[in-house]
Amino acid sequence: MQARSKPIPNYGHLIDGAVSDGEAQMVVISPATEKPVATVPDATRSELRYALAAADKAFASWSETDFAFRRECLFKFAEAVRRNEDEIAEALTREQGKPLAQARGEIAKAMAAVEKFTAIEIEPQIIRDTAEDRIELHYRPLGVVAGITPWNFPVILAAQKIAQALYTGNTMVLKPSPYTPVATLLLGKASIGAIPPGVLNIVSGGNALGAWLTSAPEVRKISFTGSGRTGQAVLKSAAANFARVTLELGGNDAAIVLPDADIDKAVPKIFAAAFNNAGQICMAIKRLYVHADIYHAVVARMAAMADAIQLGDGMDPESDMGPVQNRPQYQKLLGILDHTRRWTEGRIVAGGHVLERPGYFLRPTIVADIAEGSRLVDEEPFGPILPIIRFDDVDDAIRRANASDFGLSGSVWTADTERGAELANRLDVGTAWVNRHGGADAERPFGGAKTSGIGREHGLLGLHSYMEPLSLHVGK
Repeated sequence: MQARSKPIPNYGHLIDGAVSDGEAQMVVISPATEKPVATVPDATRSELRYALAAADKAFASWSETDFAFRRECLFKFAEAVRRNEDEIAEALTREQGKPLAQARGEIAKAMAAVEKFTAIEIEPQIIRDTAEDRIELHYRPLGVVAGITPWNFPVILAAQKIAQALYTGNTMVLKPSPYTPVATLLLGKASIGAIPPGVLNIVSGGNALGAWLTSAPEVRKISFTGSGRTGQAVLKSAAANFARVTLELGGNDAAIVLPDADIDKAVPKIFAAAFNNAGQICMAIKRLYVHADIYHAVVARMAAMADAIQLGDGMDPESDMGPVQNRPQYQKLLGILDHTRRWTEGRIVAGGHVLERPGYFLRPTIVADIAEGSRLVDEEPFGPILPIIRFDDVDDAIRRANASDFGLSGSVWTADTERGAELANRLDVGTAWVNRHGGADAERPFGGAKTSGIGREHGLLGLHSYMEPLSLHVGK
């Protein structure tokens, strides 16, 4: 007798403090097997209206609470998520593809960030206090915040937006990526009992839902992380209602390795910054500029590390790296690889091929002897492919790094940290590092220059972006 296949689980929205199945459903596909792993709601306009109304109603009381009460609620939320880590981590791996240990790490970092955001003090600023007058700058909650998150780090990016919006006294309607909605919906389920009804609402759906959400008149602030093209659409939607907007968009980060760099220490860090999460990180190293004196040594070491990676299903504990998350991104990467093979320059020294099995598996790929003008260097691959570019003069390397339309982040690697800081300060980016690359701290503002975004999240500057400044002028 043939065994019956196990039904795939179904997950619901969080609206007004309760889980709702929704009127319509959509299927979530595993990038490792190309098979369904879950069904989730595909929100209708009426369901979104319900979520917005709940958030709008809850704002009146939530905005009147103090920071200590909101901190307590968010701490309870973090504790609830930790109690449900096993379920959330497994769901994250099955829908996103990353190894299970990395999924657990994402959840741990997300909840640590929630707690760190609430440790930041938000106080009125005294601008002037004289015998004649006193001027103070106060910050007040905006209202309903719309959060939209991508598929590469769905838990940590959702948690960061939730923490910033709620801690500053706003309520939220959050939309996760349709590729990776499950773990985010489980965050919503975990919040029940920790966060009052209506304060946090999480609704899943496709592109239509995003357009409805960002154009809704109740929305006073939009926090979006994703592609530049969608970011432009968000800006247009926000304009109709003068909603505040923070956009964290793509990057084509350059790392510049000087001839005095300690490559024994630098190369493993550079490799991790380029290939963590299968290269699917907005601030991943995507262009590696290496001085001619150490170029061949760095190429050889990077290629050896790429060849040593165990690529496989994230549920397999032997896997170091999972698949590309979705088919459109996978096909884009294959197109970039094909262009690279046909380009007049470029030499694939590691990887460059897919696994002959179901799933979107692409071997980590190193391309040497390539330069600007190719798709691989000029575009943002957002996957496990890295070009290594030779340079002779550091001023030329800085110029070439800055020539990109992107400006999210960048780094300089050198034994002379003072010089490294001077050079990093010349990068046209939102964040620059010396002898490290990557990471978004709750205490440090993060965002991009040029087409990599508008505004900042994190830190006091980021928290203030979720609030309306009020100048209070008192005559004496």
